[in-house]
Amino acid sequence: MTRTTYTLNRTGTYRYDIPATGEMNVPARIFTDEIGVQDLTKAESGEWSALQQLVNVACLPGIRKAALAMADIHPGYGFPIGGIGAFHPNEGVISVAGVGFDINCGVRSLRTLLTRSDVAGKEDRLADKLFEHVPAGLGSTGELRLDQTEIDKVLLQGASYAVGLGYGTPDDLGFIESSGKLDGADPSAVSQTAKKRQMRQVGTLGSGNHYVEVQYVDEIFDESAAEAYGLQPGQITIMLHTGSRALGHQIGTDYLKTLEQASKKYNIPIRERELVCAPINSPEGKAYYSAVMAGANCAFANRQVLTHLIREAFQDALGTPPEDVETLYEIAHNTVKFEQHEVDGEMNDLLVHRKGATRAFGPGRSEIPGRYRHVGQPVLVGGTMGTSSYILRGTDFGMAETFGSALHGAGRAMSRRAAKKQYPAKQVVDRMKQLGITVRAHGKHAISEEAPGAYKDIESVIDIMHGSGIVQKVARLKPLVCLKG
Repeated sequence: MTRTTYTLNRTGTYRYDIPATGEMNVPARIFTDEIGVQDLTKAESGEWSALQQLVNVACLPGIRKAALAMADIHPGYGFPIGGIGAFHPNEGVISVAGVGFDINCGVRSLRTLLTRSDVAGKEDRLADKLFEHVPAGLGSTGELRLDQTEIDKVLLQGASYAVGLGYGTPDDLGFIESSGKLDGADPSAVSQTAKKRQMRQVGTLGSGNHYVEVQYVDEIFDESAAEAYGLQPGQITIMLHTGSRALGHQIGTDYLKTLEQASKKYNIPIRERELVCAPINSPEGKAYYSAVMAGANCAFANRQVLTHLIREAFQDALGTPPEDVETLYEIAHNTVKFEQHEVDGEMNDLLVHRKGATRAFGPGRSEIPGRYRHVGQPVLVGGTMGTSSYILRGTDFGMAETFGSALHGAGRAMSRRAAKKQYPAKQVVDRMKQLGITVRAHGKHAISEEAPGAYKDIESVIDIMHGSGIVQKVARLKPLVCLKG
């Protein structure tokens, strides 16, 4: 990739722009602070350039308003992670890089009737039971053994298929983004290779940055929203972070080739290989969209099964009835979806890519569960095993500025390879123990790669997004038990 030096101009509170010049169709816009600007622009960085990637996105046909990035921005494949691009359906494109290879990687938050005192002294037992009940690790397989017909049903029905098999209840579905099922899925758009890779992986956590974390509510910032979300100080909550596993990755791999050919066929200039794309309404674009919808539904089903297994672990470890572990909300952060948004004073149907970014709709949107609609959608932001996580809420300002999108995490500060060298697994686990955090993992590499020091400061990242007005703080959560793949 050719490196260019860019100047970021401050255009608002925590908002910086690279003006549209040359091949850029819109500005490149980042929500960050001065330290973030320095990190993004420093010449000595040996990593891929997230800034260059955002500029590349701004050059894509049919993009509207700006190529956007949240405070957790860091380099990805093609799109920067933390990036958002919204495209006109008749003029724009759909891109593999704008979704990523872990389609519908996302977070589910569960609230319980337990308090911190109920878990005190039982952390090891709870960690062991989660380790027993939740299949995790690279290549892990679950208890579901699906055939061709069943895997196609998963791709069409999403979380509701899992509920139909007895994993969770219909009440869960009302608190999942899009009710855990995206329309437009077509199993025939997914290769047999992708399907075969998934037949034993529904109901598995996987590896890398995927986790189950038991937390407690440390502080409430917005009493009204916290009441709506059913949160109070000291309450035990759980975060589950995983996606579509091998199937999603195979879809990305398959369509990288398809859209590479489409880019040439439709004469779309490509500035980085993974940024290959196709016109939204082209046969190639429609096929990829249908495959992504199928992959997303698989991820919804995966998290639904895992929720059931988490409930079983809590019942086994603490005697907690499954009905006392409720779904607070679930959102995705590697997606592409058709949504209605206002541009230049008019409502438009747009295809919104969110790569390592979550939907964050403000108050009143019909897509938000009725219980939460008056305060805005819950926005779930995971930290690391040694830092806080947050529940935020969407705002009207965020709807206008970022197509109702927000950050998804702290954002990596160093590569996984560098983290493995700098943070020995035992050292990390010992440090977590000193902090009162119990860790279980299926591989030492995941611990090193996901060490807290490998990420940006979550408090700073959250303060930027809160201070910008894109989202507002509701509750801070602190970890007690963490299960890593």
